[in-house]
Amino acid sequence: MKFCKKYQEYMQAQEKELPGVGFKKLKKILKRCRRDLQIRRGGLEVVVDIPTCPHHCQVCDGTFFPSLLKEMSEIVGCFNERAQKLLDLHLASGFRKYYIWLKGKVKRNHVALIQEGKDLVTYAMINAIAIRKILKKYDKVHYSKQGQAFKSQAQSMHMEILQSPWLCELMAFHINLRESKAKSISISRKAPALFNGCFLTFKDDKPSLSCELFDSVKLDIDLTCSICLDTVFDPVSLTCGHIFCYMCACNAASVTIVDGLKIAKPKEKCPLCREAGVYEGAVHLEELNILLSRSCPEYWEQRLRTERTERIRQAKEHWELQCRAFMGV
Repeated sequence: MKFCKKYQEYMQAQEKELPGVGFKKLKKILKRCRRDLQIRRGGLEVVVDIPTCPHHCQVCDGTFFPSLLKEMSEIVGCFNERAQKLLDLHLASGFRKYYIWLKGKVKRNHVALIQEGKDLVTYAMINAIAIRKILKKYDKVHYSKQGQAFKSQAQSMHMEILQSPWLCELMAFHINLRESKAKSISISRKAPALFNGCFLTFKDDKPSLSCELFDSVKLDIDLTCSICLDTVFDPVSLTCGHIFCYMCACNAASVTIVDGLKIAKPKEKCPLCREAGVYEGAVHLEELNILLSRSCPEYWEQRLRTERTERIRQAKEHWELQCRAFMGV
């Protein structure tokens, strides 16, 4: 079965109408630019397939890319919103959890939460594949690399769904719930055929989150902080998609732990990709923090003691400066 048909069946099978990639509409746009040049010579018809589109096609570039960009924005927005609601429910406690349940009419059992997490990860992965395939189709039609250039541009605009910090959180959420709350529950509903599961793996003591989808597609998220070169502790994801320890990110942004990343100056750049203004919208990865603390208990305790000392030191310095400023010293 071709991916386009499989994708259409998947989207139609969803209970709620979700944003997706308009394969048929985008293919129609591309068909306008792929024609056969018929050359008749001596009563014989010779069909030559040549690219009729220039390097920058007004038809495609004026309709194809804007349409795809709009669809990508809607997909990422829908995914982030649903994932955030699900994770807020899982991490909430006491009255707040019951309030979210009543307000959103969310199912309370863990099987439903696990299934919704699986569905969201599958939704993200299959749409990422759909976008990749339609861009390959564009490059094939135009004999160019404009599709790949557009993908890079979309990543810089944070429209790439695989860059979303909520995808990493959902993968950790799935593992956490599967290994703890779901142990004593008989899960009768099977995972969707597209989804094979998420796993935390260690290679040479370096952790990574892995997710497998159909057609041998695999997503790996490295969980090593590129600043301290250790497993990320109290992890935070910058808006560019790179993950660091919270303390390492604060040091890179030239702010204290007490002040936090929100007050980082817009000129401060990501240590890896050097993109500016990535700290203000940083997301704390709570589910990933829980997963790593359970998987690396000895390392976690050691880092906890080290960071507690540093946090106390920075807090003392902060309040000393505040007191001096208040007293005018």
